[in-house]
Amino acid sequence: MWSNFFLQQDEDGRAGMAALGGVGSKSGRSGKRSRPPRMSDSQEGKIKLAFFVALIGVTLTVLGMGTEFWVELSQPKHFRNNQTCEMAHYGLWKSCVHTLWVSDIDPERESCGPAELPGVPYVRGLLCVLESNCTFFKFYTSGENAVIFKKTTEKSLHIAGAMLALLSLFLMIMGSVCITMSLSKSVPFFLKPATICFVFSGILVLLSIIVFHQSVLVLLASDHSIPLHHELSWSVACLGSAAAILIFGGLMFLLLSLPYNPLEKCFRQQSSSDA
Repeated sequence: MWSNFFLQQDEDGRAGMAALGGVGSKSGRSGKRSRPPRMSDSQEGKIKLAFFVALIGVTLTVLGMGTEFWVELSQPKHFRNNQTCEMAHYGLWKSCVHTLWVSDIDPERESCGPAELPGVPYVRGLLCVLESNCTFFKFYTSGENAVIFKKTTEKSLHIAGAMLALLSLFLMIMGSVCITMSLSKSVPFFLKPATICFVFSGILVLLSIIVFHQSVLVLLASDHSIPLHHELSWSVACLGSAAAILIFGGLMFLLLSLPYNPLEKCFRQQSSSDA
């Protein structure tokens, strides 16, 4: 009798432990964190396409920032009343002054120029350069202002434009890192930070162009002894295109980060209302 009693107690204890284990396992399962949703192959392909578009903007930005063809300053073609004239062009880091033959300039053009193509320092088509002098700005080292055709630059505006451009480049790098992590982890979590980085980098590029143009206007107003014609050159065109591409790429990442396609949702609502 006593042996049967102890066997019954042992079986009851095992049943209780099994019940407690089941409850604990359920609570443990419920306490686990849910994994972030994985990207589908189609979504990953769209992200790669948007990233390629953004990289085009990054490439154009680097090209525009590294060249000195932001603005061209040219004297009137017959200002010296001789066979040569002078023109200059500069960017964020360097300025160049060229002496050209008047006979090589387009007869319909009233001012000296245009500037030569990058990488071809002495000839642009049939336009020969007699003398070329390029110097780096000393804003960032000794703090000296530059003088171009007796006109003095405003270093504070110039430095502000350069800082905006460098900050935009930093945001592009951060956005690229976010997209790389998103593709490597196959999670869309990093798309929204990338959106912020690329959109703000495009805005900063536009602000850099505006500040730079303001510094050009201040330069022209510093002295009126030599009349100059100025025009923004192809580097600014690259930067403007880059800003638009970066903002567009950032908005593409924003759409891809949403859990649903807003266009499909609008079309579904419109079809249901028509039905």
